[in-house]
Amino acid sequence: MTEYQTVTADETVLRDGTIKLHGPEAFEGMRKAGRLAAEILDEIVPLVKPGVTTAAIDDKVRELTLDGGAVPATLGYRGYAHSSCISINHVVCHGIPSEKTLKDGDIVNIDVTPLLDGWHGDTSRMYCIGDVSLKARRLVDVTHECLMIGIDKAKPGARLGDIGAAIQAYAEQNRYGVVREFCGHGVGRLFHDAPEVIHAGRPGTGPELKPGMFFTIEPMINLGKPPVKLLSDGWTAVTRDKSLSAQFEHSIGITEDGCEIFTLSPKGLHKPPYE
Repeated sequence: MTEYQTVTADETVLRDGTIKLHGPEAFEGMRKAGRLAAEILDEIVPLVKPGVTTAAIDDKVRELTLDGGAVPATLGYRGYAHSSCISINHVVCHGIPSEKTLKDGDIVNIDVTPLLDGWHGDTSRMYCIGDVSLKARRLVDVTHECLMIGIDKAKPGARLGDIGAAIQAYAEQNRYGVVREFCGHGVGRLFHDAPEVIHAGRPGTGPELKPGMFFTIEPMINLGKPPVKLLSDGWTAVTRDKSLSAQFEHSIGITEDGCEIFTLSPKGLHKPPYE
């Protein structure tokens, strides 16, 4: 049975399996953290181009996060040594920044989470590098559509399974694979909390959505089959069939009559091309 816990904005919370329900002060905290996260992804657009290393992008993410009065939540998280995750082509998620340079035709996911005044603004976005193939560009477009279709199902009285089912149906209608090994999650004072948000499933199943819930929706959609594998570094997840993968992520809060997206781009840079 799903357990819910009403918490105040300044209350210490534990990852205890309960789904947290937040009030107006918490919504304001998440708006600020989410806006900073989205602004960071807006500001790095000119840097994400052929010849630039993912380490240089990560350095810029760290600089923008600190300049915004926050700290990168990933830095030091379970031993992770970087301020972002940067996943290229067949890397599904948790790609580690390095001296690897971006190349013409790459598709890249950049995932950032500034921790601002105790609140986590968790979001990721795809970037298309130079002249990207039509099949890659379509994968990116459909993945963003999957995210927004899932968000459209996020409202009081709905079930988490409604979100996953809608995403799965649209992805598979386009003959893409939906990753199951990684999922969205509760967010707020904690980086990762209940509930788990699976991007596939059956309508009418899973926990009921209630006002005050905060969580991410972050579908990972593969051009090929769904299965992924973890590399020996313990972080990088790649498609088993080496097909391209794309992902977008928003942090949202359930309101009385729908949901609020905390991480929308202030500049309207929701999906590529960013012009």
